[in-house]
Amino acid sequence: MKHIFVTGGVVSSLGKGLAAASLGTLLEHRGLKVVLQKLDPYLNVDPGTMSPFQHGEVYVLSDGAETDLDLGHYERFTNCVLTRANNVTSGQIYETVLGKERRGDYLGKTVQVIPHVTDEIKARIREIGTQAQAGPASADICITEIGGTTGDIEGLPFLEAIRQFILEAGIGNTLLMHVTLVPFIKAAGELKTKPTQQSVAKLREIGLQPQVLICRTELPLNSEVRQKLSLFCNVPVEAVIEGRDVENTIYEAPLMFQEEGLDTIVCRRLGLETHEPDMTGWIRYVERVVNPKKRVRVAVVGKYIELQDAYKSIYESLTHAGAAHDCGIDLVLVDAEDLEKEGAEKYLRGVAGVLVPGGFGDRGIEGKIDAARFARESRTPFLGLCLGMQIATIEFARHVCGLEGANSTEFDPECKDPVICILEDQKDVTEKGASMRLGTCPTVLGKNTLAHQVYGRPEILERHRHRYEFNQAYREQMERRGFVVSGLSPDGTLVELIELKNHPWFLACQFHPEFQSKPNAPHPLFKGFLAACLAHDS
Repeated sequence: MKHIFVTGGVVSSLGKGLAAASLGTLLEHRGLKVVLQKLDPYLNVDPGTMSPFQHGEVYVLSDGAETDLDLGHYERFTNCVLTRANNVTSGQIYETVLGKERRGDYLGKTVQVIPHVTDEIKARIREIGTQAQAGPASADICITEIGGTTGDIEGLPFLEAIRQFILEAGIGNTLLMHVTLVPFIKAAGELKTKPTQQSVAKLREIGLQPQVLICRTELPLNSEVRQKLSLFCNVPVEAVIEGRDVENTIYEAPLMFQEEGLDTIVCRRLGLETHEPDMTGWIRYVERVVNPKKRVRVAVVGKYIELQDAYKSIYESLTHAGAAHDCGIDLVLVDAEDLEKEGAEKYLRGVAGVLVPGGFGDRGIEGKIDAARFARESRTPFLGLCLGMQIATIEFARHVCGLEGANSTEFDPECKDPVICILEDQKDVTEKGASMRLGTCPTVLGKNTLAHQVYGRPEILERHRHRYEFNQAYREQMERRGFVVSGLSPDGTLVELIELKNHPWFLACQFHPEFQSKPNAPHPLFKGFLAACLAHDS
């Protein structure tokens, strides 16, 4: 097992996760088996209780782990199916170390960052390697991204741990890749290397020497800049890799890094003999994204619209589905609170489809309900995800079934008609972290339903993250008016998919299909939704 560590310097949001995922793509296309891991220095045990404004979307893995959005990049860009072991936080590390101390596992020793915290971090890295090699398709390389920015105090134990790990693993078994910023200073009219020099110097102070530099830049790196970075950062000039801003789509990144020779350098440094990567399928996908034959306008009605990472997986899933139809997506991003104040007609008239994503809390809920009503009444294709299914249910109950007091007990605990209510096993939950219905669960699809037609099979597996469910006490009453329950849990107790009779395409699900979509394997719900949008537009 070879290990690649990815660190970042100068500023945050440089794209370490995207660089790690892109390298994983290239190595897989060389025939290697890759596994990826994220080490996050924050003290939250996981990002499940963080606001999207703080951390972007929470990406849910198959085993129910609530993780960093970079794991979404990992799964979309590679064939990895990750688990909770692939996202490690300072909170998890300290929780484990303190638990061992309370049990007396350290036999009276003074518990310290070195060696106890760093040993636990190294154990998590080794655990991933062991799991990956024990599986049916043994992995060749583990790519581990360290979150945060070099110099952050909370990240120091992780950097010290990988310093120790590199020493213990031996020469030729590890590689350190540093993602850094080479800014263009307009007043001087030139790219500046000093921030990268300082960042690498910070790494070297604690005994880490990067072998590869990924230089994030708006402009091309000329030979003079590359030579300067090579000299002052002690990195071979061919390992100074340009990471320019992609022009159209993040899926261009692997092709850009391939052109820079990143995968060749990595394989040579790690002594890996592989064939050249055949990126034909990836190139074809990128071409469809960049130069589609047609375009379609899709409205996304949410409460975190101003933050691009809040619905990252949804936007990517729409892109995947669009490429499958050789269709570009013109997103119409609608703030649910604005729609609530000014009316759906203003924001949604003329769009080919309406998508309402998941979320928590009552802010903007009435706007989302208005969006579902607009889609139902105008016969515009509608896709509701998690909360999107719940608001579609509330809308139908109010305006078709005449239940004016219909609501969710999440928003109004005393509502007259709780068509959405909390799961029975959630009523006594007091701790918010990792306590929802999480992870992959099966769903049985009804025959002769749109859902069955879209999926093309009778049973599916999808990832969940929610506390509230459809109240089946209202099912018969609503079905009489054209509401269709098209997907149920195997025991029939939980409603997973709903649709509407006499509507060209109206589907909403309790789960999160966006977590299983990939560039050349779009999720059926998104692919079907885009097909309906195109039909609506024609």
